[in-house]
Amino acid sequence: MPKKAGSYRTNNPKPPTALSQPKMDADPAGADQDAITLLKQDHRAVESLFSDFEKATSDAAKGSLAIDICAALKVHARIEEYLFYPAALSGETAPLLAEARIEHAMAKDLIAQIEASGPNEPMFDAKVRVLAEYVRHHVTEEEEQLFPLCEKSRVDLVALGRELAIRKQELTRGATVSNPIQAIPA
Repeated sequence: MPKKAGSYRTNNPKPPTALSQPKMDADPAGADQDAITLLKQDHRAVESLFSDFEKATSDAAKGSLAIDICAALKVHARIEEYLFYPAALSGETAPLLAEARIEHAMAKDLIAQIEASGPNEPMFDAKVRVLAEYVRHHVTEEEEQLFPLCEKSRVDLVALGRELAIRKQELTRGATVSNPIQAIPA
């Protein structure tokens, strides 16, 4: 049974170090990495997809990449909103998390617009480019402001990373149908 978000905090008043964290068995899903490493890997993967989209010249390639981008972002947003953000919530992080949730809502709106259109429509490329700008801004804030605060906190990032990896794998399996937005269960 998955842990509740609040259970990722340790009773130790000091942030956990590599020596104080329990050694985890390797998991084929990559669940032995900490939460921040997993989220940063997601950031790099979606940045690569956006880069590929910018280089694409055919509508077919752009359409396929847009589907991959939207699916990756929906899964990433889901694990952040339902697992990472609740575990990371503190007095220091609350304003950053409030802003992140608003950024997610704006991104989800653009994702829905992208999925409802196609690469042959006039605004399609612009929507994907604006989504890329939103995501770049969001990633910068997370990596430069939120993640350092989480690393200093008492959140057990290894246990949380394990939970994120499991849920990500479950959601990714559900995102293989034609409309990844509708395929991802709550």
